[in-house]
Amino acid sequence: GLDFYYDNSPRERQEEVFRHFLRLAGELDLPAIIHLRDPKEGPPLARERFFAVLDEETGGQLRGIMHCFTGGPEFAAQCVERGLHISIPGVVTFNKADELREAVARIPFGRLLVETDCPYLAPVPKRGRRNEPSFVAHTADKVAELRGIAREDLDRILRHNFETLFRLRRRDAQDREDTIAYEISNSIYLNLTNRCTCSCRFCDRLGGCRVAAYDLTLRREPSAAELLAAIGDPTRYRQIVFCGYGEPTLRLDVIKEVAAELKAAGAATRLNTNGHAELIHGRDVLPELTGLIDEISVSLNAANEEDYLAWCLPDFGAESFEAVKRFIRRAVESGFDVTATAVDLPGLELEEVRRLAESLGAKWRKRYYNVVG
Repeated sequence: GLDFYYDNSPRERQEEVFRHFLRLAGELDLPAIIHLRDPKEGPPLARERFFAVLDEETGGQLRGIMHCFTGGPEFAAQCVERGLHISIPGVVTFNKADELREAVARIPFGRLLVETDCPYLAPVPKRGRRNEPSFVAHTADKVAELRGIAREDLDRILRHNFETLFRLRRRDAQDREDTIAYEISNSIYLNLTNRCTCSCRFCDRLGGCRVAAYDLTLRREPSAAELLAAIGDPTRYRQIVFCGYGEPTLRLDVIKEVAAELKAAGAATRLNTNGHAELIHGRDVLPELTGLIDEISVSLNAANEEDYLAWCLPDFGAESFEAVKRFIRRAVESGFDVTATAVDLPGLELEEVRRLAESLGAKWRKRYYNVVG
């Protein structure tokens, strides 16, 4: 890498050696572990040269890790766009590390790692001591807190990312069983379909269906019986969520059949949808879901038709945005607990989306935009 903080060797020589190792990583098809430190004062010269060299030597794509990342969300996004994983040290637990915590909240799950930087940067509550591998648990706790997930979910994600980056596990896709139900925290999510009525520019559905280290690519869509078998005892879960890496209301009959069984057992249910159900089925489907679904989360994603069409690329064209608003309003009026969501897309006025959601009677939640994964 490039260390312009201590300048223990000439910067030109550092860059020469850095280029050599990037080429070597490419020739051997091995990940590169990047060390980068800017000067103590002034502009981020090491960062600027790093990106320039990386783009020149690799065409802007590198399999590797940004070691001991302490930057902000913009720097993180630039690294992710170039294919890098980002490794978070104990600094994320420090009182003044707000910029790093903001970055951690936005880094795609598929690019996260944690580390010790042993013997340095011991996390709170071990700060000031010589760091050691066992202390990484405190760093992971903070990262899980910032992402709003359970530690066991983060552990699974980190393990998957490590094994993928270093190619430690290779499994033929033909041998893989479809993931039709997956747990996050104390809820279970039902993967009904990969089909969708939108081709959102911020969704990587066509490039790989992955959520929280679960591969949600379906070779065939599961039946109601298969979904119920995958759930088992529904009372074990706080909530059962009808979703998919696609639009679940395309499979409305399966939702109704499974939800009826779940409600009979006393389970809590939620539907994650893009709000296109009326356009898909040619009728208002909300009366059919009354008593079966408790909560509905709707991807609103825009405050006006122009932005919605530009970002979400709906199959139904210009009528889609009004249909989504109508779905939200009717769901609220029908007594469902409704939350409208939007991804914090570049240039999107989230405050306007929030006001629209609330004007429709829904609660509001922001989702983070992930460049990859």
